[in-house]
Parts: sequence; C-alpha cells; structure tokens
Amino acid sequence: MTTIEQLQPIFRSVFEDDDLIVTREMSANDVENWDSLNHITLIVEIEMYTGLTLTTEDLISLANVGDFVDMLESKGFVPNGAG
Repeated sequence: MTTIEQLQPIFRSVFEDDDLIVTREMSANDVENWDSLNHITLIVEIEMYTGLTLTTEDLISLANVGDFVDMLESKGFVPNGAG
C-alpha cells in the first residue's frame, strides 16, 4: 500500500468527502473544504497517524500532496507493505 493510499482515509475524514481521490498533484486549490482550519487538522491527524512531528520548515515549501508524501517518506515514514 502506498503512502497516498494510507493517507486517503484521513483526507476523506478531514474534508468530509467519502469520494475524494487523493493524487500526488492535488493541492488545496483542488478541494472545496481545504481551508486553513482543515489544513491544520489534516497535519495533526497525519502526525498522529505517522508518529512524526512536522515543523513549519517541513511544511512551508510544499506545493501539493506529492511533495507532502515525499517529505513524510524522507522523515522516515514507510508505507505498510513497502520495503
């Protein structure tokens, strides 16, 4: 299972959209409910899921979900079934 596949249920829950398909190219501009509060909620939920602590420096230059996934994996997150 890929990192995106593992994170998709979190995105669906935070954005209250059971049909949301998360892609590497997706950004806040692509999701109707992606506002600043939901952005913070998403980060917190993903931190809890991955066990990672993310800093502002980690997050500031991310342009899309693919950048976010790459950053998580660079910090040591390994998707279930990988490796």
